[in-house]
Amino acid sequence: AGKSHEAGHRIARRGALINILNPKLSIFFLALLPPFLSGSPETATLEMALLGGVFMAMTFAVLMIYGLFAAKMRDWLLGSATAMRWINRSLAAIFIALAARLAWERT
Repeated sequence: AGKSHEAGHRIARRGALINILNPKLSIFFLALLPPFLSGSPETATLEMALLGGVFMAMTFAVLMIYGLFAAKMRDWLLGSATAMRWINRSLAAIFIALAARLAWERT
């Protein structure tokens, strides 16, 4: 259990670093948030930080819901023989279709 806990922290740290170094979010904030500021230069930094914090909280909540839903679906799918059989057959059909397309493309 200790190793998986350590690996989880490493993954979280890496994800945070990637997000911090990603310029897309900063550009998004600089383009989208200024119209929602009061216009006072004295409070602009605080207002941007507050709006950024609200955005982070909302994003966290949505991603948490996605994660919980994905965990429930995983448990349900792995516990259902019918669902797993359907998934396996669907994936087999997709691979057969891709192989056929590749075979016809080569000729």
